[in-house]
Formats: sequence, C-alpha cells, structure tokens
Amino acid sequence: MSRHFGAIPGIPEGATFPDRRELRSAKVHLPTQAGISGSAKEGADSIVLSGSYEDDLDEGDVIVYTGEGGRDPLTGRQVKPQELVRGNLALAVNHRDGLPVRVTRGSRHASAYSPAAGYEYAGLYRVEDHWREVGKSGHSIWRFRLTRLENATLPAGPGETVGAERREAIIQRIVRDTAAARAIKSLYDFRCQVCGTRLETSAGAYAEAAHIRPLGAPHYGPDVAENLLCLCPNHHVLFDFGSFTVQDDFQLVGLPGTLQVHPQHRIDPAHLGYHRACYAALPRQ
Repeated sequence: MSRHFGAIPGIPEGATFPDRRELRSAKVHLPTQAGISGSAKEGADSIVLSGSYEDDLDEGDVIVYTGEGGRDPLTGRQVKPQELVRGNLALAVNHRDGLPVRVTRGSRHASAYSPAAGYEYAGLYRVEDHWREVGKSGHSIWRFRLTRLENATLPAGPGETVGAERREAIIQRIVRDTAAARAIKSLYDFRCQVCGTRLETSAGAYAEAAHIRPLGAPHYGPDVAENLLCLCPNHHVLFDFGSFTVQDDFQLVGLPGTLQVHPQHRIDPAHLGYHRACYAALPRQ
C-alpha cells in the first residue's frame, strides 16, 4: 500500500476499530504491531498510542509522544537509549516538512481520551517539536510534541466553484510576537545575534524572537527576555531544530563564532543548558 499523508476519506474522527487488523483494512494505520508507520525518507503517516511507553503525555489536543526503540521485548522496560532512526527519524521529517500525522488511541493507553475497548481514531496532528531527554528509566529517549489540527471546510475562493478542490496548507512553525519578543527585537535593532543580518521589508525591519527553552508542555519555558534570542528566520529554524546550540560563555556549538549579546540583555544560562541537553546530540549534516 502506498503511504498517504492526511485524513482517510470516509473515516471521521472518533471512528472506532476492534483491533489492529481493522485499522490496517481501513488504511488508518498500516502496521499491525509497530506504533509508528513511516520511513526515514518520506516521514510518518500515522501513529498509535498503545500505552507501551511510560513517558507519554496525553492532554487531548497536545500529545508528547515517546519515540520507539530501547525497550526489553519481554519486560517492556526501557533498557537502553533510543536513537534518531527509523520511525523516530520519520517523525522528525514530519517536523521539518510540516507533514500531518494520523493519531489513533488504543484502550491500553492510559489517558482520559482513550476508548474503553479497541482503538479510536483521534484525527490529524502536526509534529510541532522534537528533542532528546532522559526518561523515567534513566535512558535518553526521543520526544515529539504533537498538536491537533482542526478540521475546516475552506470556502470557495474568487473564481472558484463550491466544488473546486482546495488543499489545506499546514504552517510548520508559529512565530509569536509578544511584548517581550518585540522588546528584544528592538534592543538588537532587528539584527540577528548569530549573523548580524537585518532584514528590510516594505513594512520595515524584520527579525524573529526565538525561545531558548520552548513554550508549552512539557518544556514550560517562560516568555521573558532571559529566555529569548533575536534571530533571522534562517538561524531561528536552525536553532529550533538543534542544528546549533549556545554555551554559557556564548560560544556557538555546531556553528563557528560567538553569539552577540547586548549589555542590557541578560540571558539565563539555565535556559541555554536546557537547550543543549535537548539538542546537543542531534546529528549535524
């Protein structure tokens, strides 16, 4: 069967299935055992939350999913570190390319959103972030923050009929512009702290405020100046994906040079350390 990204026609959110064979027949999730359906080149088209990993966090619209690998097949315990390969790398590709992933919950998944029996299709989610951390077992694991995509029927645009095909566009990253973010960008005169670039647009100078410790579960980074950097879009993406990190003395790791820091900008080294712990081991090509 060819890999399909997105919803399966005729399968609404909330559809239930008695077992994994029915999930496969409906093309919601093709593997009958693996929790991640995908490839390292194409990305992941679907996952199943089956209760196998103790570090999973399910808040309904937000899921922090634990990657695969490193478990003892007999005891189910995490006995060695996970690697960014196979299904884990597939989900990382979703993060990079903004691909949606179908999510299904099983009854053995410990969550208030899980069905009493069998499996329930939860809908489309996007991979908003991925990082490495030490799990409850003491071994490093890969985590993936998934956020639910709302279904929407797009109205016909100018010159289109109601029946014209419309394709949903998925935005990979949300660029937040808070008072703290605006203050940091103004402090640096909209110049990137890594490369010094100041982008000029028809609407004025442009830069992005990057959170060192990400916002939201499970990072819970604060939206304050001590947790922000002023970056150009290119270095913002590279920083968010762990292509480079920053030492406490502001030396860059993964890129040559030093982070430029304004005398009035106090960066909390605890947030820099958190970013390094999550991303310092990511492979760089």
